Amino acid sequence: MLTLPAFTHLCVTFFLHIFATLMASPVIVDITMFALCPGESECSLAIYLTGFQQTIIGLGSLVTMPLIGNLSDKYGRKALLTVPVTLAIIPLAILAYSRSRNFFYAYYILKILTAMFCEGSVLCLSLAYVADNFPEGRRASAFGILSGVGSCAFVCGTLSTRFLSTASTFQVATAMAMLAAVYMRVFLPDSIVNDNLSIPIMSEGKLKGIVNQDVESDKKVQTFKTMPSIEDMQALLKTSSTFSQAAIVSFFSNLADVGLQASLLLLLMPLLVPVLGEEKLLAIGIFFNCANMIVYSIAWSFWVPYAAAMFSLVYVFSQPCIRSIVSKQVGPCEQGKAQGFISGIGSFANVASPLVFSPLTSLFLSDTAPFYFPGFSIMCVGFALVRTPFDHNQYYVLRRKHSSIEPWIELAEDMLKYYFSSRNGADRCCGREPPLRGPKSK
Repeated sequence: MLTLPAFTHLCVTFFLHIFATLMASPVIVDITMFALCPGESECSLAIYLTGFQQTIIGLGSLVTMPLIGNLSDKYGRKALLTVPVTLAIIPLAILAYSRSRNFFYAYYILKILTAMFCEGSVLCLSLAYVADNFPEGRRASAFGILSGVGSCAFVCGTLSTRFLSTASTFQVATAMAMLAAVYMRVFLPDSIVNDNLSIPIMSEGKLKGIVNQDVESDKKVQTFKTMPSIEDMQALLKTSSTFSQAAIVSFFSNLADVGLQASLLLLLMPLLVPVLGEEKLLAIGIFFNCANMIVYSIAWSFWVPYAAAMFSLVYVFSQPCIRSIVSKQVGPCEQGKAQGFISGIGSFANVASPLVFSPLTSLFLSDTAPFYFPGFSIMCVGFALVRTPFDHNQYYVLRRKHSSIEPWIELAEDMLKYYFSSRNGADRCCGREPPLRGPKSK
């Protein structure tokens, strides 16, 4: 069981790392423009290099996230957490020393290489660390608190750059990144896995039945490998329909996510999860995220986006709920692999999102648009969220158990009529037939 001091040390490490990483975000655009196109107000080279960097980092993270998570199952969370926390220091230290053109290119190359291991891996390993030591009933609350700490670090890191010069910003960020690494190594205890918390779904017997269906039963299957293969990932998806649905939800949620998790997660997540449960809170979060996108797409006045921002108080629950659901589908020795797989799916979505929505946005903002609808691409983002699947049978069970939120359910049915009218997508993609009972027909 993870003690409160140990969880506090994890939150402090997570806060310091996110704080140091995000301090550079507000000023990196100015650094890029000054290094590549000095004295110019526009720089196409900066746009292309930034897009190339995002694509390479996303593709690299797709491979490294499952690898890091799998290695953490074998060598421990703290040992693997040391790698990204330490690597994050190098790019910041380069710009802290100099921001000339040559040093910028060195930063650019090293940022690509280190970000493949750093972006998402700290969150992935932190979630696996919590899942190792928290019982299933308390994981969602702990995940929400950890996400709230990350949101607070984002706010503090962004605000701090307003009071510092560019040179001082990178120097402070480097110092904070070094402090995070030292603090983690000194104070954070290693994760202690409790084998009685849950039962693994990646058991050797299940893998034999899924991966080696045409092979003799006496042939031994290697359950855990240092580098997960395609067969391992397929087996992980096929052994649990809930896990496969969570992977699809994670992809579309990252594809359409334009908000940041608010610090209110620290207060609301521990209170709502025991009452509603992760599945219902996930559905509510996705619904309000979809509503937020649709309102943005048809904004008719300057105040509408500000009013729609209130939806962020609800839709920030989706990612912690997904992580909590995933953690319950695997055993304690597989938390790193599962969380890394979900992070890899999210990284792939970060690559696919610009490729899909950037041309669509450019088309409807141009003079050759098929029809006048500047926010059409934003509405398509909302429709992408609507297509995220979940178990219809669980939906109706939860509806009967929580009749006090019946008005919200009715509103969700009216808004998401398109989703409920097409049954064969979410259910049959996981090998199930649609449920016998469906929503009320209009």
